[in-house]
Amino acid sequence: MLQFIMQDVLGTPAILVGLFSLLGLLLQKKSSSDCISGTLKTIMGFVILTAGANIIAATLTVFSQLFEYAFHIQGVVPNTDAMAALAQKDFGSETAMIMVFGMVVNIVLARITPLKFIFLTGHHTLYMAAMLAVILATGGMAGVPLVATGALILGSMMVISPAILQPFTRKITHSDDLALGHFGSSGYLLAAWVGKAVGKNSPSIEELNVPKTLNFLRDSSVAISLTMMILLVILVLIVGKPFTETLSSGQHYLVFAVIQSITFAAGVYIILAGVRMVIAEIVPAFKGIADKVVPNAKPALDCPTVFPFAPNAVMIGFLCSFLAGLMSMFLCPLFGLSVIVPGLVPHFFCGATAGVYGNITGGRRGAMVGAFVQGLLISFLPAMLLPVLGDLGLASTTFGDADFGIVGILLGKAMSLFH
Repeated sequence: MLQFIMQDVLGTPAILVGLFSLLGLLLQKKSSSDCISGTLKTIMGFVILTAGANIIAATLTVFSQLFEYAFHIQGVVPNTDAMAALAQKDFGSETAMIMVFGMVVNIVLARITPLKFIFLTGHHTLYMAAMLAVILATGGMAGVPLVATGALILGSMMVISPAILQPFTRKITHSDDLALGHFGSSGYLLAAWVGKAVGKNSPSIEELNVPKTLNFLRDSSVAISLTMMILLVILVLIVGKPFTETLSSGQHYLVFAVIQSITFAAGVYIILAGVRMVIAEIVPAFKGIADKVVPNAKPALDCPTVFPFAPNAVMIGFLCSFLAGLMSMFLCPLFGLSVIVPGLVPHFFCGATAGVYGNITGGRRGAMVGAFVQGLLISFLPAMLLPVLGDLGLASTTFGDADFGIVGILLGKAMSLFH
């Protein structure tokens, strides 16, 4: 029963955010009609967002397969979803307990400290709980000490992660009603700092001076389609027709490349629509929680929350982060680290978000350089994390986003000192 509640209910982002929305509406004593409508629209917004993310992930999987075949690359591919699933096979109950008590710690800390953030990205909460369970168990902990230590670390991260970004999130959203709840925050913070350092007098990437003949590029969906189309067409030409058509189920390889690129842009468009719907519902509903349970609390939402505010930075951030990942494949072995093959999913979501944060502090240069540096970070950290993951470190994948790497490496080193 506990595993059902933790993994299937609270581990589903749409349901978790919907429940918080319902709680907020109930605390405001809204009518049953408003409660049902607000809750369902919040869940629907997250389902739309997730559908867009799944479309993007499917397209990027095809891109990865073509890329690996074209350049004969093998190595460790960071995939936080896959790692969390592997971890739960052996540490399912520990993961569930850390998650539930971590959420309690989050609410307590938001109540008694100045860090008034409620972390609502349920799948990232689950993933961090899984990683903590693995590292603590590998280090020799078990039972109550393992759960208590994991919950304290998780709950602390759930308020610290949004807090360190809030000064920049406020500038991006032009509001203090929302926060970013995603365990890639250290990478985004680094991108913002780098943007500030390199981007003096650089205009925002959203203010591109496009000639009238290229006005269609002002539409971010068109620009994303064309960018991905160029990349995919070049890739399928390198790979060749036979292999590509094994992925396309017989569809002509050039047509397949064009459709995949437009599908990718459609996924981004769907994400943006879902984010707008969630924000429209969750902010008013969250007022009830802020007033009654945690005064002045802010909902911390998943990273696509900031995408609508800088769509050009989203695409530039992804490309620059991926470029850094490509370079890192050759740099990591020079430092005695495993080869980390750039995972398209982390480089898209984390790179895009880093681009938005780099842009807000350093304009075009900030978006490009900030996302690039963040891309290096999420390439080197997964390689450094592998040794502290015990048997899971032998898998062909690892946790990808920046906070997982930093927390995991520090905790692993601490456990080795005390073990």
